[in-house]
Amino acid sequence: MSEPAAAPPLAEAGLSTGGVARRLGVSPTTIRSWERRYGIGPARREEGHHRRWSPQDVSVLEAMCRLTARGVPPGEAARLARSGQAGDPDAAARAADDADGTTGAASHPPGGGNTLPVGPVRPECRGLARAAVRLDAPQMALILRQAVDDLGPVAAWTEVMMPALRAAGRKWSVEGERYVEVEHLLSWHVSTALRRIADRPGATPARTGPPVMLAGMPAELHALPLEAVAAGLADRGLPFRMFGPAVPPEALLEAVRRTGPSAVLLWSQARQTADRALAARVAGTAWGGRGSRTRPVVLAAGPGWAGTRRPPGTLRPRDLAEALDRIEQLLAD
Repeated sequence: MSEPAAAPPLAEAGLSTGGVARRLGVSPTTIRSWERRYGIGPARREEGHHRRWSPQDVSVLEAMCRLTARGVPPGEAARLARSGQAGDPDAAARAADDADGTTGAASHPPGGGNTLPVGPVRPECRGLARAAVRLDAPQMALILRQAVDDLGPVAAWTEVMMPALRAAGRKWSVEGERYVEVEHLLSWHVSTALRRIADRPGATPARTGPPVMLAGMPAELHALPLEAVAAGLADRGLPFRMFGPAVPPEALLEAVRRTGPSAVLLWSQARQTADRALAARVAGTAWGGRGSRTRPVVLAAGPGWAGTRRPPGTLRPRDLAEALDRIEQLLAD
């Protein structure tokens, strides 16, 4: 009796659509949609069998993902990927600019039309803004995941996420409630991308010691900047405790006493939420036994603190990168 034939190697057998989706970090629905609309699919098909993606097919699909993440519309991205021009940065940049209305005769007036004007930003930000206006959740998730993986959480927040969020905020403030849904969906996906870094299962801080405490001022409702700080700390292997926005004063002081943090970052988005007296109370809160009492270093972060005198005993970082550098230095000392 002859032995059964060995299973063909992966490169020969090919991947299923689900396998390709897991490999590229996109949904199977997105892949099937691209295949149906733009002809991005397996070159070989067999009747009665599931579609199998060869390495060459996957390579084309990877190029499609890279291009759409840079802001190239899916139809043009498919054309470039199939033609082998995906590696041409000039072609990709031209396609992204043309779609954004920044070149050519069909450019849109500032703020006009169904667009989010984001100005001179990275192509990934333009792609994210377009996907947000279309309420294209799978595309937003793909762009954000690739931006965080390629740029790191700090640059992804500063150069991709924040400009798109600001553009969405400006749009609905002018247009009324029409674009609130765009900002809400975009914010949810930004939060998801940041938490993927901050809440890695099984991840342990590379550096031990008292954690950094992250909290919003009592009247502060913005949470995304705190999540960006948390992602940056996790990326550097620094321990932290996230308490989120709108922490009541007594709860904030009790959390300081109970966690014994090395530093406390207090976020304020607007001047109305920047409470100097409370920040000074946090800076003066001590813990520990007699003779070894310790107080935290307080970082007053966010635009809400601008234009006010720095609360006693606090630091005021200018941006996310400086806040992370100062915290890392504090922990090293």
